[in-house]
Amino acid sequence: MLTELFTSKTRIQVLLKLFLNPGVSSYLRELAAEFKVSPATIKDELDSLAGAGYLERSQSGRSVFFRANTNHPFFPEIHSIVRKHLGIDRVVEQVMTALAPIEAVYILDDYAEGRDSGIIDLLIVGDPKRGLLEGTRKGVEAKINRKIRTMIVSPEEFAAKRGMFLGRPHWQVV
Repeated sequence: MLTELFTSKTRIQVLLKLFLNPGVSSYLRELAAEFKVSPATIKDELDSLAGAGYLERSQSGRSVFFRANTNHPFFPEIHSIVRKHLGIDRVVEQVMTALAPIEAVYILDDYAEGRDSGIIDLLIVGDPKRGLLEGTRKGVEAKINRKIRTMIVSPEEFAAKRGMFLGRPHWQVV
């Protein structure tokens, strides 16, 4: 879907990384290493996106960090496109509908950091119907062409161990 909108694979990777989880900020060499491209390639994309106002820059020592500009008027639309590209909207919608009662759903680790590793880790807080969860998970995996790993915890367990669960990179979806 994004390849039809953007011809640069690097730009797509930057958008996925920074707009999937707007709390993430990264610097040039970190992104270059992660995407396995030259720093010059990343610099051109970051400068272009920052120049248009889509990214914010901040300096810490000698490093310049970039993050999604959540105040940009197009931020909600770009964020939504990125989520739809990865299929996260479908995952959450189907999980919430089929498996109630659920109090919260968190995306953890790679996807929370904006990396499309092919495995989506979900933390589900609540008491979903286990049989429905398995069927829903398989159906969604087939639609989005990614594996889904789930961890289910009761609201009480989540409250007691919140720091442990949310000490990992995370993004609350619901």
